[in-house]
Amino acid sequence: MAEELKRINKFLSEVGYCSRREADKLIDAGRVTINGVVPEMGTKITPDDVVAVDGEVIKNTKDTFVYLAFNKPVGIVCTTDTSVEKDNIIDFINYPKRIFPIGRLDKPSEGLILLTDDGDIVNKILRASNNHEKEYIVTVDKPISQTFIERMSGGIPLADLNKTTKKCKVDKLSTYSFRIILTQGLNRQIRRMCDYLNYDVQTLKRVRIMNIKLDTPIGEYRELTKEEFKELNKLLEDSTKTYLKNNKTNR
Repeated sequence: MAEELKRINKFLSEVGYCSRREADKLIDAGRVTINGVVPEMGTKITPDDVVAVDGEVIKNTKDTFVYLAFNKPVGIVCTTDTSVEKDNIIDFINYPKRIFPIGRLDKPSEGLILLTDDGDIVNKILRASNNHEKEYIVTVDKPISQTFIERMSGGIPLADLNKTTKKCKVDKLSTYSFRIILTQGLNRQIRRMCDYLNYDVQTLKRVRIMNIKLDTPIGEYRELTKEEFKELNKLLEDSTKTYLKNNKTNR
């Protein structure tokens, strides 16, 4: 019987070390070895191969997964590279198990971000084609006009990214604040959209990801409830890159 082969980035994701994207970065930086040898991108391994990151052997010993909802403060960076960024999310939370953020909130932004050690869930939540909602409350530097609301919701061309934003729902909350619900996550998307219309973002807070709502004080986190996880699972059933492994934490 042929040995099961698995790409190295998929292995690191499945054991909860990091997401596949982060794994690719580690491989590209030469920080990953297979049986003591630095591999090429896309290298496949067998169950008998010894995988290490920065000399630390990575073993597939997972039997539970962690799912956290964290209220990120302004000034914290959503990176797992603790050696480069001192104000990183991993050191700030100081969780006893290795976890990583699902997506990002830029440094000047605050609000809800999910963290996990389940690498398979990441793309299911983040891929724009899956149309999973993320809700934000934004304040800007000058009065919000009806034209602004219509333009923001109808799609904004972002020349530097060579993309036009998808249509989205935008509601005016007050003279200087609005709610926006996105199903894509381009780099600094809301700030770029506002800038295109000559508005400067003053504050940006994410208050919801799919069915998970922000309800913890700034700088604190909690585990997803059993009901939240059940609903999240249901929403992810038809997503691409999907399956949630059998979760033994019974959330």
